[in-house]
Amino acid sequence: MFSATTSVALVGIEARAVRVEVHVGGGKPIFSLVGLPDAAVREAKERVRAALASSGFEFPNRRVTVNLAPADLPKAGSAYDLPIALGVLAASRVIPSEAADVVALGELALDGSLRAVRGGLGAGEVSCDIGAPCVLPPESAAEALLVSGAEVRAASSLAEAVSVAVGSTPGQEISSPSEEAPSERDLMAVRGQARARRALEVTAAGGHHLLLTGPPGTGKTLLASCLPSILPTLTDTQQVEVAKAWSAAGRSKPSRANPPFRSPHHSATPAALLGGGSGVPSPGELTLAHHGVLFLDELGEFPPYLLDGMRQPLEEGSVHVARRGVSVEFPCDCQVVAATNPCPCGFMGDERVPCGCSPAAVARYRRRFSGPFLDRFDIRTSLNRPDGDELLGPPGETSAAVRSRVVAARLRQTGRGSLNRNLEREEIDRLDWSSEAVASVREALSSSRLSGRGFDRVRKVAVTIADLAESDRIEQHHVAEALGYREDFE
Repeated sequence: MFSATTSVALVGIEARAVRVEVHVGGGKPIFSLVGLPDAAVREAKERVRAALASSGFEFPNRRVTVNLAPADLPKAGSAYDLPIALGVLAASRVIPSEAADVVALGELALDGSLRAVRGGLGAGEVSCDIGAPCVLPPESAAEALLVSGAEVRAASSLAEAVSVAVGSTPGQEISSPSEEAPSERDLMAVRGQARARRALEVTAAGGHHLLLTGPPGTGKTLLASCLPSILPTLTDTQQVEVAKAWSAAGRSKPSRANPPFRSPHHSATPAALLGGGSGVPSPGELTLAHHGVLFLDELGEFPPYLLDGMRQPLEEGSVHVARRGVSVEFPCDCQVVAATNPCPCGFMGDERVPCGCSPAAVARYRRRFSGPFLDRFDIRTSLNRPDGDELLGPPGETSAAVRSRVVAARLRQTGRGSLNRNLEREEIDRLDWSSEAVASVREALSSSRLSGRGFDRVRKVAVTIADLAESDRIEQHHVAEALGYREDFE
């Protein structure tokens, strides 16, 4: 006797349908599971036996063979418990064979209850692709609701899942995930630092990468944490992309419409930052920040090899992770904001606290940042310690006021088809540049240490500054401001 149901495997953040084939035949009562399962999948045999018994079903005292197809795709995790259990029941004719024609995901507890698993949104996508309903634990079912057109049914136990599969009950009512109130800092909390505030606005408007440097306590971390509050909300398409990335990592994003903000510790491993891990690779912090902000605080404490490992992903907007038998691509179209002290003690250039670092110590510290890595930052600005008048003075503009200008600047970029950060050289050349602006860029290229990449990045920032000014032509003062954001670190 044979039956088959459908489950889901995640390859990167993309969902692949997995056919769970179950054959119950004669021979010794052995439970075999094939199809490149990892340890968690192999252990499903014991969970399924116990869950069936706890739910009032008898496990067949015959040879049971389960095949997870395609057989050459690695399978990982406990999400295959529920489809295996439904397949066993259908193959042993305890339930009708057509009841197994569902997309199922869920980890079984020994008492028959269902636990949430990652990949709920992927189950909704597969459900739409093959035209079958999906049966999921309530938490995973809430994720699947993001997929338009998916027929989603929720069950909190194996017995309830069986009732849903045979059509005797419609399943639990599914409520959309409750969104937490965003914990964004408002830009009005930043006192003084007019130049840095302006740099943050330009950063948000063009989607640029930003490097902040300065002594401790000047507001670098505060400024970075304010960036999400001046970014536009995510579009519906972006919300689904971000939800897929978080679902693949087994997480639920707190606020669906707000851009994500991730701030990994400097002790993070390459797998934690870029993605990977043992077995099937999972997304890293770069991918969790997709369409949002990745903040690298205390940049000088990050290992140089880890920073250089980010160079290609920042350029391409995706991370390629290859493991034996599987190669995946994770999206990481995010803005990177980094903050660092100018020297090991942090006080070089401070007017009040003398720097105690030797020139050799400063040189060693700065060698931690390679030139190619620093070249990825379109905007680099330094912060000085604010004086008493600034700290005790009135607050600056609110995030809402700045966001309105950022949104208007981004609307001007929609006609070009991409953010200014992603403009190609040919697209930049086609824009309207004044002769004075062209002369300023040419002079900077010949008299400074601008690389070819830096040349393009200065022009991209100048275009963003023109967008904020609602100018159709890039003028000389736009270029001058853009160059000012590079010269601090050249």
